[in-house]
Amino acid sequence: MSLSLPLSTDQIAAHNAARRGALDDEYDGLGRTLGRRGVDIGGVKARLGRFSVATPSWGSGVGGTRFAKFPIPGEPTNIHEKLEDCAVVQQLCRMTPRVSPHFPWDKVDDYRALREEAAALGLGFDAVNSNTFQDQRGQAHSYRNGSLASTEAGARAQAVAHNIDCIEAGKALGSHALTVWIGDGSNFPGQQDFNRAFDRYLDSAAQIYAALPADWTMLLEHKLYEPAFYSTVISDWGSSLLAAQALGPKARCLVDLGHHAPNVNIEQIVARLDRAGKLGGFHFNDSKYGDDDLDSGSVNPHQLFLVFNELVEAEARGRGEFDPAYMIDQSHNVTDPIESLLSSADAIATAFAKALLVDRAALHAAQEANDVMMAFQALRRAYATDVSPLVAMVRLEAGGAVDPLAAYRASGWRMRKAQERKPASGAAGIV
Repeated sequence: MSLSLPLSTDQIAAHNAARRGALDDEYDGLGRTLGRRGVDIGGVKARLGRFSVATPSWGSGVGGTRFAKFPIPGEPTNIHEKLEDCAVVQQLCRMTPRVSPHFPWDKVDDYRALREEAAALGLGFDAVNSNTFQDQRGQAHSYRNGSLASTEAGARAQAVAHNIDCIEAGKALGSHALTVWIGDGSNFPGQQDFNRAFDRYLDSAAQIYAALPADWTMLLEHKLYEPAFYSTVISDWGSSLLAAQALGPKARCLVDLGHHAPNVNIEQIVARLDRAGKLGGFHFNDSKYGDDDLDSGSVNPHQLFLVFNELVEAEARGRGEFDPAYMIDQSHNVTDPIESLLSSADAIATAFAKALLVDRAALHAAQEANDVMMAFQALRRAYATDVSPLVAMVRLEAGGAVDPLAAYRASGWRMRKAQERKPASGAAGIV
C-alpha cells in the first residue's frame, strides 16, 4: 500500500539538512562521553529505536473541564481528522505508530475501511477503549448509579454489551487489547457496600473477559477518584491486581501516572505489578495536584525516569514475555494538541534513553552492599546525562524531524486545517 503522508517529506528533509551537521557533532560528543563509561551509544540507539508509544485519538483534540472547553481553529472533529493529526505526530517523531480509539466517540460504520485509512497514513491501531462513564443519546439505562458495578442489572448488562461491541470493533481494526476504566463509586459514606460493588464489577468483567479473543489482553485501569470522590470501585493498583488475578491470565493492570494520590511511589507499584506478572501497560501524563493529565514530563521528569528505570529492570529480569502497552493520555487545554503530543513523545523517549544508561552492575552492587549514596549516584549519573542528541538521531534515522516542534510549525499544518475543517464544539468535558 502506498502511503499518503500528511506533511511534505521534502520539507522535512530540508529541515533536517540544515541541522544535520550540528546534530552529528553533538551525537559524536555524546558517544565519546558514553564510551568513557563503557557504554556503546550504537547499542543504546538501537534499543531506543525499537521503542514506541501509542497516541490517543481523543488526545489530538483540545480537552476541557466540567465547566468549559475552548476549541482551537483546525481542531479535529471526527476520527478521520484525528487520524490525520496523529499521522503528523508519527511522521515527525517516528515513535507513535499506533492510535488508541475510544468508543462510541470514534464509532464508524466500516472499521475495516478505517483500518485501511489509517494504514495509508502510516498508522495502526492500539488498544480500544470503552466508555461507560457517560450516558449516550438513546441508551436504555443510565450510568448515573454505575455501569459494570451498578446495582441495576440492566445498566450492567448494557455496559457489558458495549465492551463486547468494542472488542468486535477492535478485531476489525487489528487491535489486540481492550482498556476498561469505570467511574463507578460513591461520594458519601454508606452510599455503597464496598464488597458487593466489587463483586458486581468482577461478575460483569468476567463476561467481558469471556468474549476476548485468545491473543487479546484486557487492561484494567484504576483511578483514585473522579467522579467518585469517596470510594472508587477500582481505586488503586491493589484493587486492580485483585481483579486481574480473579479474571485470568489475559487480564492485566494498566497504570495511569496521574491516577494516584499525591506523592505515591509509582515506580514501586511498577515493580510490584511486574513481580506479580500483571503489569499490562502505561498511560503517560504528568500531575501536580491530582488527576491533571498534564503533558508527560512537564512537572516531574525525574519520576518519569524512575518509572522507566523500573521498566528496564523488569525487562532485564525476564519474567516471561515483557511487552507492556504504552500510550500517551493527556488533556491539552491550553496548547496545540499536536505540539503537546510531540513534546511528550520526546520527554518519554528521553526518560527511556536515560534509564538505558544506568550502570546496572554498579547499581546492584551498591544495593547489595547497602551503599546508599553510590546506588543513588548510579541513577543520578544517568539522569544528568543530556541524551537529546541520541533521541534526535533516532528520529532522524527513522525518517522523522531533528526538531519536531520547529518542523511542525514551519509546515503550517494547523493553519491549513483551520481553513478546511468545520469548527469544533465548545461543549464542556473531554470529548
